[in-house]
Amino acid sequence: MPLLKNNQFVADDYTFVADEDALPASGKVLVTFARLKRDWDEMAKLPAMIGVKVANTDKTDDLKPYLSKIALVQLTFPAFTDGRSYSIGRELRLDGYRGELRADGNVLPDQLQLMRQVGFDSFLVSDRFPLEVWQKAAHSMSLAYQRGLFRQVQETEVWSTRHHGFQAWEEQPHAG
Repeated sequence: MPLLKNNQFVADDYTFVADEDALPASGKVLVTFARLKRDWDEMAKLPAMIGVKVANTDKTDDLKPYLSKIALVQLTFPAFTDGRSYSIGRELRLDGYRGELRADGNVLPDQLQLMRQVGFDSFLVSDRFPLEVWQKAAHSMSLAYQRGLFRQVQETEVWSTRHHGFQAWEEQPHAG
């Protein structure tokens, strides 16, 4: 599967290491979330950059202690109708994760811009679509309904366009 990053196909420099395989001494290593938790003490001593593959059914609260120490979080989209990884990605960005956030699985061009708004910055995509389709999809909309948390895309919010010259108000917590 091609890796789309910065609107280009690039080589994936992470090596996936299965749970039962030996960890390499260096390089960029991708492991499962279960292995990260199980072998963290050993991994933390390695000069390798660690990435973790997280299923959309994993409890991300368990990931928080590792966020400042891992370079890549890869979230799975098992079906284009399953949006749980959107929520997980947004939550990770809200928790302060600034490393690479990668989408894997059933990623389609019409989802790309929303994924970028949520905070994803790399995408394992099928070779079903050529690079030009992905590049066009990344900039297909110039307006967004939500203000981005992790601004990678330079679109204008719909509210700002409709209310040109007015200051947006901050949302108040629900008093219920």
